Amino acid sequence: MTESSLLAAGALSSIGTPTLWAVTIAGVLALLVLDFLVTRRPHEVSIREALGWSAFYVALPIAFGAWIWSRYGSQQGVEYLTGYLVEKSLSVDNLFVFMLLLAAFAVPAVLAQRVLLYGIAGALVLRAVFIALGAAALQTLDFAFLIFAIILIATAVKLLRDALSGHEQEVDINKMRSVKLLRRFMPVVDEYQGTRMTVRQGGRRALTPLALVVVAVLATDVVFAVDSVPAVYGITEDPYLVFATNAFALLGLRALYFVLHAALSRLVHLSYGLAIILAFIGVKLGLHWAHGIWSGVPEIPTLASLGVIIGVLVIVTLTSLRATRDASPGDKEVVTGRH
Repeated sequence: MTESSLLAAGALSSIGTPTLWAVTIAGVLALLVLDFLVTRRPHEVSIREALGWSAFYVALPIAFGAWIWSRYGSQQGVEYLTGYLVEKSLSVDNLFVFMLLLAAFAVPAVLAQRVLLYGIAGALVLRAVFIALGAAALQTLDFAFLIFAIILIATAVKLLRDALSGHEQEVDINKMRSVKLLRRFMPVVDEYQGTRMTVRQGGRRALTPLALVVVAVLATDVVFAVDSVPAVYGITEDPYLVFATNAFALLGLRALYFVLHAALSRLVHLSYGLAIILAFIGVKLGLHWAHGIWSGVPEIPTLASLGVIIGVLVIVTLTSLRATRDASPGDKEVVTGRH
């Protein structure tokens, strides 16, 4: 089905029935509640615990994808799996920025997973909003795909420019707009107070450093949502699949952070790979928009997109590991610039 026929129909084609939407949202909320229960008592996360939760959050979306494939067919199955892979790749880029923020705010190890969980919950809400806005745009604007393409290509250019600069990104807390805004309205205590975000000091309410870092993480979620949602809309036009891929990619970030924390510093070429992937999807969206106007313009099949994305990720992973094979455990280079 072409873009023009979808617009003429007045609605995007979707497998998402009201029942399926309700069950999926209820499942996502249940998993979030489970994560909050797991982190209710602050503790340092062991590698065994992180691996166990990571395995669960990888098996779950794969099983869901198998169900999508068997229930709705190979086209929807491939779209879901490709979209999930794109979102999971971009979520690893999120982890770079989260790692910088946790270090800049000197977050105690026992509180790290609670901060990550607030960031994930905020990201889910923001992605849902952007997904709804994206669906509305696709139904009402015949050039929405072109706008998405421009956003992705511009993001790819910025990622590539930042990666080529060769400078390690740093976070200056005092220069962050969100932090400066909070400090204008409320005092901030110097020490963390467990999982508390506010405390009483001198007879008035004051923020803890935990509140500042949570707000900073939520602010970065907005930036990541701007390119993550158009990227997956470049794979599938189904709002339900867009939401499902985003939700599954984000839910496992808390455990994945602790699994990849040491390895993140070795993925020095990831930004190059993500720039290529975003530019590729941007071109795919641009061709899809043009095909709706001029039928002779070719389109890139979703299966071919899946092959390109897997190939790029494998190559940048191998080249990153080769480039850092002699690096000592303490050496860290973060090559990402979306902040």
